[in-house]
Amino acid sequence: MTRLLCVGLATVDLIYSVDRIPGVDEKAQATGFAVAAGGPAANAAVTAAALGTDVTLVTAVGAHALGDLIRADLQNHGVRVLDVSPDSSAPPPVSAITVLTGTGQRTIVSRNAGDVLVRVPQEGLPDADLTLVDGHHPALAVAAARSARRLVVDAGTWRPVFTEIFPFAEVVAASAAFRHPAEAAPTDEALAAAIGAPHVVVTHGPDPVRWFSDPQSGTIPVPPVAAVDTAGAGDAFHGALAAALADADLPAAIDTAVHVAGVRVMHAGPRAWLAALPRRR
Repeated sequence: MTRLLCVGLATVDLIYSVDRIPGVDEKAQATGFAVAAGGPAANAAVTAAALGTDVTLVTAVGAHALGDLIRADLQNHGVRVLDVSPDSSAPPPVSAITVLTGTGQRTIVSRNAGDVLVRVPQEGLPDADLTLVDGHHPALAVAAARSARRLVVDAGTWRPVFTEIFPFAEVVAASAAFRHPAEAAPTDEALAAAIGAPHVVVTHGPDPVRWFSDPQSGTIPVPPVAAVDTAGAGDAFHGALAAALADADLPAAIDTAVHVAGVRVMHAGPRAWLAALPRRR
């Protein structure tokens, strides 16, 4: 079984379903509510575990009562958790997410890791066949990048630490909205050139995914689906991509990830969709 190490952010997600997004000084009655562990690395880890991958998440949770929720949810979904801040009394990051009923569009308010500082364990990080980092907790991200056998980077939003991580990456997966300071122009080609990794993947929501493996490039179509809930779809894509890269080339791995993300958006809530995934053996 492939051993995947996910390194990055874990949060408590408070997820509300609403019929309309309230304006300034307005209120809206939620039609549904869920609580789950969230964060790019954590959601990717849950996805990969659901696909049959052996997954360890390295993150900062702490001793606060809210941390117990994160640990319980991840462990219930097959993710081994290595907490690098087990004695911290500070609450973990909390995200408030609203999902618009009918379209699945989401709005997120989060402080992410904020100014939380974590240290790399003295014994180092666990060995793995492949490592996924999301750029949160920079010290951990750099240590993971340097020690990784194969590195996949979830480039969600530009972070200065990416300048230290990208040189170690085999695959960098970014969205079309990602902006690298060295980009010559806002195009996929310019983004891939600025990132400089051997393989760069650029997602476009419901539009085809583009990939660049110099000198080759290509597109992977995204089958149309009825979107119910888009929260965490990108994280699901990254987790599935990392899991699939263990035994597939890049285009095939992207195709797998596209279909997994499609399953995610067709189901409401943070975890119910996992039951619809085909388990890899």
